[in-house]
Amino acid sequence: MGKGTLHSEGRKLGVNGFGRIGKLTLWHHVGRKFFDEIIVNIGRQPGSGLADIAHYLERDSTYGWLHGYLHGHRGLPVVEDLDEADGSMSVDGIKVRFLTSHRNPVEIGWRDYDVRLVVDTTGQFLDPTLEPGHAGGALRGHLGAGAEKVIASAPFKFSNKGVSAPEDAVTTVMGINENDYDPRRHKIISNASCTTTCLAHMVKPLINAFGPKKIMSASMATVHAATGSQEVLDRLPKTGKTDLRKNRSIMNNIILTTTGAANALRLVIPEMAEIAFIAESVRVPVQTGSLIILVINLQEEPSGPFITRDTINDIFEQAAGQNTDGYLYFTNKQNVSGDMIGLPRVAAAIEGHETHTRTAEASIDLKKVPGFQDEACAQIDKSIIRVPVTQAVIYGWYDNEMGSYVNILGDRTVSIAENM
Repeated sequence: MGKGTLHSEGRKLGVNGFGRIGKLTLWHHVGRKFFDEIIVNIGRQPGSGLADIAHYLERDSTYGWLHGYLHGHRGLPVVEDLDEADGSMSVDGIKVRFLTSHRNPVEIGWRDYDVRLVVDTTGQFLDPTLEPGHAGGALRGHLGAGAEKVIASAPFKFSNKGVSAPEDAVTTVMGINENDYDPRRHKIISNASCTTTCLAHMVKPLINAFGPKKIMSASMATVHAATGSQEVLDRLPKTGKTDLRKNRSIMNNIILTTTGAANALRLVIPEMAEIAFIAESVRVPVQTGSLIILVINLQEEPSGPFITRDTINDIFEQAAGQNTDGYLYFTNKQNVSGDMIGLPRVAAAIEGHETHTRTAEASIDLKKVPGFQDEACAQIDKSIIRVPVTQAVIYGWYDNEMGSYVNILGDRTVSIAENM
């Protein structure tokens, strides 16, 4: 297909993977009606055929029925015209074709279906440096199979530590740095993660208000819903696995784990490189609806006035009011995680009711400050000084599946398609 024919010959989208993000991505784009046809690569034959795929597609334990999601309680079933020979069906008027032959991206054959844009939702192919023909499969394999652009629904992971992304790859979060994407140069785009998306929208207003120099340090913990990588019941770890907690039942445990949100955040907000920052993650037994607890330490001006809870809430309320995309949401109501499920396009919902601040003096020994000369210490009465520091705790909710991630991933997908 030549450049520009995405519009003249019908918009087609390729989706690789049909797990949680893949299925909900299909829901999103069927409802959005931007693409005229969607080709989903499953890479294997599920169940006994197309009817079982339709059964999985049209109902969801978290979000309910597909026709209810699309049309409300008066909606009627929207999956019809199953064609086993063609591997296709009509979903609310959109043709959806399912491919079941190949799992390696380079073998999928996107060019045979005139697919130029692919969203890879498998979480298996995340290294943009691997060549298309890599034995285990590669994200770049989609390009070798005929696609012109590929979006990964997760942060990049590099096989060789210390390498950086190639020139044709970029990480973006909508509403934060989406303009870093250059359609003339970038072929591989990471949409980061649900946690990074929420965190970026929590951090950016604070950096805009205070600047990175005033933020002495920051930390976050995400209280995260279960994901498909976790076990329903305890299982023996696979060969070579060292994190024994990932094989414990998520149904009845709080499980400590890790998050790459700190590294990804520096890619989308470069100022974070100037701030000492640490990120942790805890998995809890809920289907979706997660929470970031952000703690920041701010150096105060000696003369005041000091930063208060109202100061922080005003920053977020104003930022939310100026965010025309609605990615940042501020509320003074008391919420629980279930209130976030399906909330459209809200990357972060700031619960202002629970914002807390406390100001105290911190002791700093100038003799231990790098670059501070002994001669300078000798000219002052004491080497230990006390400076006012305010610690702020901010809570941000996010629907880690549909509302806060898949819908925004859909915005990223459409924005890229519009420039192809």
